[in-house]
Amino acid sequence: MSVSFTEEQLAAGRRLFNGSARFRLGVAQLEQLPELDRVEVAFAGRSNVGKSSLINGLTGVNGLARASNTPGRTRELNYFDVGSEDALTLVDMPGYGYAKAAKKDVKQWQQVLKGYLRGRVGLSRAFVLIDSRHGVMTPDIEMFEMLDDAAVPYQLVITKCDKINRHELAELEAETLAHVKKRAAAIQQVHLTSAERGFGMDELRAEVASLI
Repeated sequence: MSVSFTEEQLAAGRRLFNGSARFRLGVAQLEQLPELDRVEVAFAGRSNVGKSSLINGLTGVNGLARASNTPGRTRELNYFDVGSEDALTLVDMPGYGYAKAAKKDVKQWQQVLKGYLRGRVGLSRAFVLIDSRHGVMTPDIEMFEMLDDAAVPYQLVITKCDKINRHELAELEAETLAHVKKRAAAIQQVHLTSAERGFGMDELRAEVASLI
């Protein structure tokens, strides 16, 4: 099922993301991870799923998160501090599932990713983005398994919902929920969004704000 919020919760989300948002650092090695001293949420998804657009839409800062011109090329965890008192950190994970990436690069990145998820005690939530035009694919299921193994709570966010009609979206929502119905770490609610149209962004802001 999709998520609904009260006006008070929606307002709290808008207040959180109405402050400053800035890039903090990029992390390529686990030794570079900053101290976890605030609420931290991570965003994962296949290459070209719309992570950068979603983060820019959430924060209202165009160009804050930048998509690589070459899908699958970025190999860093990008940290962004959000809120007037830096109450929240967003972590943009590199896109996965890009077939043309070198096998050695994929293996190295997977080791960093697994180390981050397993060792980041206190990571509040991971949001896994699913492209509405393609639905859940094999690389997404591999990410679900990784998050289950690491015992990191995660929630699915369907992106680019303006690209399909309402009937298709309703079917996709049901199919997406079916994928995580019996998964140990998955939250049994999905967010429907369109960064381009602003659809679902207030609800996602409220979801993040509820973690603080």
